[in-house]
Amino acid sequence: MNLKQKLESILFIASKFLKKSKLKEVLNCSNEELEKAIAELKKDYQERNSGLALMQDGDRLQMITSPASSDLVKKYLKDERTGEMTRPSLEALSIIAYRGPVTKAEIEMIRGVNCSLILRNLMIRGLVVERSDAKKGVTVYQVTFELMQYLGIKELKELPDYDKLNRDLKIGEVLMAQNKNPEDFFQKIDE
Repeated sequence: MNLKQKLESILFIASKFLKKSKLKEVLNCSNEELEKAIAELKKDYQERNSGLALMQDGDRLQMITSPASSDLVKKYLKDERTGEMTRPSLEALSIIAYRGPVTKAEIEMIRGVNCSLILRNLMIRGLVVERSDAKKGVTVYQVTFELMQYLGIKELKELPDYDKLNRDLKIGEVLMAQNKNPEDFFQKIDE
């Protein structure tokens, strides 16, 4: 796999802008090699009249849909925001509400499947927000105030069986096996 292919793969799975410094680190390449791969990828998308494009904002880069497909994308996203939620989306949202703030890896350990698209859809709907946890050095997900307002609660502790599900030992054991730090998983949401 060449550098351009690796760059495309990383940008495809990223849900946000990535700094070039991070891309160079992940791809183990020089600035010149990265710039060449970016230029090649942009050229490929233009020559193929692709539905994808690269957006660059200074030293940040993100894969986006092409401007030509904006009407189609808007229609699709409107359906995604207003349509009925799938069972997997509801499961992930429940995990985030009862166990959050929680990492993507933790959600995937509980559900047993990749949750990238589900998390993206929950964020598009405004139900979940991602933030950086400086203490752990990872990205975590938590429900939005808008969701809490919609549910008519002031605190997540008001959710049915919150104390029981927030501290479920079986789930804690699964997560502890992954991270080996039980305190990380038995912290209250409002800390």
